Amino acid sequence: MVHTFCQDGRYLALDVDSGAVHMLDELGYEVVSRWEKSSKEEIVEALAGRFARAEIEEVAGEVEELIRNGTLFSHDESLYTPQTALKPGVIKAMCLHVAHDCNLRCKYCFASTGSFHGQRLLMPLEVGKKALDLLVARSGGRKFLEVDFFGGDPMLNFKVVKELVAYGRELEKKYDKKFRFTITTNAYALDEETIEYFNREMSNVVLSVDGRKEVHDAMRPTVKGTGSWDRAMKNAQKVAQARNQQNYYVRGTFTRDNLDFSNDVLALADAGFEQVSVEPVVLSPDSPYALLEEHLPGILEQYDILYKEYVKRRADGRWFSFFHFCVDLQGGPCIKKRLSGCGAGVEYIAVTPDGEIFPCHQFVGRPGYCMGSVITGEIDESIREKFAAAHVLNKEKCASCWARLYCTGGCAANAQAFHDDLTKPYEMECEMEKKRLECAIAVQAAELEG
Repeated sequence: MVHTFCQDGRYLALDVDSGAVHMLDELGYEVVSRWEKSSKEEIVEALAGRFARAEIEEVAGEVEELIRNGTLFSHDESLYTPQTALKPGVIKAMCLHVAHDCNLRCKYCFASTGSFHGQRLLMPLEVGKKALDLLVARSGGRKFLEVDFFGGDPMLNFKVVKELVAYGRELEKKYDKKFRFTITTNAYALDEETIEYFNREMSNVVLSVDGRKEVHDAMRPTVKGTGSWDRAMKNAQKVAQARNQQNYYVRGTFTRDNLDFSNDVLALADAGFEQVSVEPVVLSPDSPYALLEEHLPGILEQYDILYKEYVKRRADGRWFSFFHFCVDLQGGPCIKKRLSGCGAGVEYIAVTPDGEIFPCHQFVGRPGYCMGSVITGEIDESIREKFAAAHVLNKEKCASCWARLYCTGGCAANAQAFHDDLTKPYEMECEMEKKRLECAIAVQAAELEG
């Protein structure tokens, strides 16, 4: 399978099975685009009115050579053979919901402003310890483990966060493990001491800021209803500077109220952040902030606008990294990761303040998806097997999609929310992912050209 596309005047072809990317001229693009549906002779006849026959035949010969070399129209049968499941195996990552409460009241919050549609709770230390114990016990021979302190906002329970990090360091020595701790925060309650602690103990820090002040304050008010941008922005900038612009990213969200979100990405870059992500909100269509199919053309156009400015800035010294325009075309994830994706419900789980286990942070509170409890140490393996079986080769809509080995079939939580079926991807997500991937490939092509 080959995907051809043109991004801002650059003609490109992605050989899906091998991962090879080819930069083409217009004639090469026309030939490769027709190759699977037409014979060589038919292609020559179809293009003869626009290009010289000898040139068309020469390019066709080059295509045939690339096919013989296995870098164009390659085929790997293992990438097309449906399987019942990938074995669940070990658990290597955990999202610890240390706070089902928040000091902000974000209007689009999927977690119901931090409560996850339930009581506002803080995780007791003993529950957190049992969660880390379970992770170690279920990690098998894996040495490196990942734990994300999450909420709500985990700063509301920061004392317990620090005690759990200390406990994790004890477990490292006892069991020859290594924890990679991450914290996700709205940055509103940070201070110098906290930032210093992050630098010592947190491998990564995720900071929630939505971009422009007016956009952020409209969506992310405090409990009292006042804007939070000034304070959050100031603190987030301190984190980025203290970490030398590494091992963090600032993460925004766009809704139908800021469909010109490329301006929010650039506003974050202008504010001095070099690691930026701005994500589409995912809400029920009846939400006043939800993105609908009618918004999709404008959203895709925004990625095109952002692509042009992104390439320009990176070339003229105003470098920054946009999460969705970054893809490893040389190596990339192993085949298991390309099939299974983020590992939700299989090698990654979320734990609530009362110790309940869910497939990931977005599944918390959804009926039928509680997998067990860290208190008892029991996990429902049938749910793990269900998620393991929902990999990209078992998703009918993904079978003919060129992007499937990069998006790995999309987000399981979105599939369940919109279709009540883990194997049916959320269509809006698919279209956005394909556009972002095209932009990511084109970025690398542009930078190779210099």
